Amino acid sequence: MAQIDIDQQVYDLYDEYCHGHMSRREFLSRASAITVAGVSGLAMAQALLPRYAEAQMISFTDERIKANYVEYESPGGTSGKMRGYLVQPTSEGPFPSVIVIHENRGLNPYIEDVARRFAAEGFLALAPDGLFPVGGYPGNDDDGRALQRSLDQGMLKQDMLNSARFLKSHELSSGKLGSVGFCWGGGTTNYLAVEMGADLSAAVPFYGAAPNSEDVARIQAALMIQSAEDDPRINAMWPDFETALNANQKSFERHLYPGTRHGFHNNSTPRYNEAAANLAWERTVAFFREELG
Repeated sequence: MAQIDIDQQVYDLYDEYCHGHMSRREFLSRASAITVAGVSGLAMAQALLPRYAEAQMISFTDERIKANYVEYESPGGTSGKMRGYLVQPTSEGPFPSVIVIHENRGLNPYIEDVARRFAAEGFLALAPDGLFPVGGYPGNDDDGRALQRSLDQGMLKQDMLNSARFLKSHELSSGKLGSVGFCWGGGTTNYLAVEMGADLSAAVPFYGAAPNSEDVARIQAALMIQSAEDDPRINAMWPDFETALNANQKSFERHLYPGTRHGFHNNSTPRYNEAAANLAWERTVAFFREELG
């Protein structure tokens, strides 16, 4: 089912579901009450659910990369321990490094695939699993979302901060670190930019919540902000964020992609916009190459 075949009412319900405001059962139930031009809202809703196997772009057996799971200390986090998916190029290092931060449901296959995509471009990539201290990503997004919502959010962000520091100091890292994140991970990328100061060289939040305006002065990383046109909650934060960035003379650029919705980079659901996702990816890789070397 193509993006245009799904009614806006169903998209709105899906956005609430994705952000934890309703259960999967309620999402499907409410969607089933909708019929547009003879098409069931339930069919539209089911088409929006992720299809990770079909969406994989870089196989874990790709000869350009080497991937494995690593564990490391995380003081002040949920349990004091963390695990992440570390992907390195097979060429000789050290490499500029990129931390890839997941959405609000743990380290799912889409985010692992994004980490592999960065490694194929020559970066050392780490995708931490914020759910590792409570058993790890459970294999489906519904349970993952519930698990992530149950965590102490301050400790979860500390786990991401410790993950970034682990990657920056890794023996295969050049010491130049970038962060990219999607949805919750986009907001957490902004959080890292505030907390890490000069230790973070570049940050690319995809449709992520803006930091508090009073914290923007602490940012030293160059920012590339990737925004969807149809994303009212996130876009409402932009004017204050832009004002604070300009007032503090920060290095930033923002790209707003016409005809896109929140989540347009995620190619496992019909919210995916191939043209915009490809352009955003090209810009992100070029930006990291420029800022990280």
